Amino acid sequence: MLGRRSAVIASLTTGALALAALVPSAAATADPANDRHAPPPKAPTAVGYGGAVASVDAEASRVGLEVLRKGGNATDAAVATAAALGVTEPYSAGLGGGGFFVHYSARTGEVETIDGREKAPSAMPHDAFIDPETGEEYPFFPDMVTSGASVGVPGTPLTWHNALKKWGTKSLRQTLAPAARLARRGFVVDETFHQQTVDNAERFAAIDSTAELFLPGGSAPEVGSRFRNPDVAATYDMIGHQGVGAFYHGRLAGEIADAVTSPPKTGETDLPVPAGWVTTDDLAAYTAPEREPTRSTYRGLDVVGMAPPSSGGTSVGEALNILERYELDAMSPTEAYHHLIEASAISFADRGAYVGDADQVDVPVDALLDDTFAAERACGIDPAAAQPKPVAAGDVDDYDGVCDGEAGAGETARDTENLETTNLTVVDRWGDVVEYTLTIEQTGGSGITVPGRGFLLNNELTDFSTTYRADDPNRIEPNKRPRSSMSPTIVLGEGPDGEKQPILAVGSPGGSTIITTVLQILVERLARDRSLPEAMAAPRVSQRNVAKTDAEPAFIDAYAGPLESLGHSFASTAEIGAATAIGIGPDGLLTATAEPWRRGGGSALVVRPAG
Repeated sequence: MLGRRSAVIASLTTGALALAALVPSAAATADPANDRHAPPPKAPTAVGYGGAVASVDAEASRVGLEVLRKGGNATDAAVATAAALGVTEPYSAGLGGGGFFVHYSARTGEVETIDGREKAPSAMPHDAFIDPETGEEYPFFPDMVTSGASVGVPGTPLTWHNALKKWGTKSLRQTLAPAARLARRGFVVDETFHQQTVDNAERFAAIDSTAELFLPGGSAPEVGSRFRNPDVAATYDMIGHQGVGAFYHGRLAGEIADAVTSPPKTGETDLPVPAGWVTTDDLAAYTAPEREPTRSTYRGLDVVGMAPPSSGGTSVGEALNILERYELDAMSPTEAYHHLIEASAISFADRGAYVGDADQVDVPVDALLDDTFAAERACGIDPAAAQPKPVAAGDVDDYDGVCDGEAGAGETARDTENLETTNLTVVDRWGDVVEYTLTIEQTGGSGITVPGRGFLLNNELTDFSTTYRADDPNRIEPNKRPRSSMSPTIVLGEGPDGEKQPILAVGSPGGSTIITTVLQILVERLARDRSLPEAMAAPRVSQRNVAKTDAEPAFIDAYAGPLESLGHSFASTAEIGAATAIGIGPDGLLTATAEPWRRGGGSALVVRPAG
């Protein structure tokens, strides 16, 4: 009889082979030779061999696939895909943001990570988001997010440089070139890009350089029109030729600092657009360090994620440790989702109490991922009734796995994370894997485009707790990285010779719902035995230690009634997350998946389609 982890690995192959016949080969390969000017088709699933790419955007996935086809490895393709997303998804990611890069090496068997999270400037004050005229916080949207005060030192360019230097085979110049060409040629505006521009038109119109680029003629680009960005193409060319130092030093660094400290606001805007504190010294001092990844186990599988300042690795890992105590596959959907919702609330309670930038805060990572701690936290789950929310955090200094009675009521940390960001997944022919989540935070970031450079700056500093409290691990401090929910995750199973090898890589955008999206996909795939495309498409639910659980309409229609009888309460939200994932079978068969419909649907491509 197959063991659990062997069964999971085997089912990846079986499910993928069954699906292969359903995937049109033309869509799966998306050959750019067919038409270099029409938008490439999107296919949410592709099955095959030789390497795979999954992202939210067909143009970006096609760029990454071409890198793989021409002999590049997973890191080369990931950087090229990310740069292309900076062109086609400029409101979600780009040079002005940051992210977390998780890499598995087939040669060494190691998972390593790069922390490219944005950083607060050295002069960041504790009252950064307090209006000096009123003594009150700026309204979060659109005032607080549309500001130089919200801009952290960007980490994306150095992340690309460091990743290529350590694991890549191509130069930064080679990997940025396809995105520069795409920016000059332009991409076809879809409904998502158009609507995002409309939704942020007031913010964009407040900044001269942003209005000029993203509101040509004073309005959002029309669906079906071609959007070109020669400025960002020139910036990519400059960084490619001169190296990443051209971003963090010299003229461009001065222009970034000027845009933050003296935002180029229009004379007509009523928005305050307060100035920020990023200086050329802050840019020159920025580092993107390697971090030891978080590690937990689930049903014999190793789950490897991102360490603080990401809260993804600890929160996903803790929730899985709690859920591992239950046979979810033997439960009804109502029972399984009840336990998922409860475990998620518990992990978010502990996230809020303990997780921040580990360079400045003592984050108890080992305790949060301890199975004994999880056993004690699971005591709060009643199979027949939902806990009142918010639940209290656990005590990481005193736990023994024994149930000591009710934990009591807790508090909900204020959630200021936006639902944007983007994610990509890459596997190459050699078996290397990259899971990479990157962002500029809000849709459109700070709203500030660096004049003449074609990219928006982030508003990542609003991920700090905006009201300062000395005991808050996510309080504002100079030179600190704000807590993130980004959760790039690689799952390792046992190979034929007993070695650990990747079977699944997954990540998502979506602010704090990133954690619940990744958690749910892992539970659907690894515990409830859904195929990877089924796990991706399943209606989503997101409990983040709040009174009402967010859920997509399809989830509410299917499951809310029985769950409400247990005491759960739901708030409908149109969509949650926009994930990508790749499953890896024992014979190298790859199942690349992206969203079938969320955020306009994603694009999954393989080098050699199966079947």
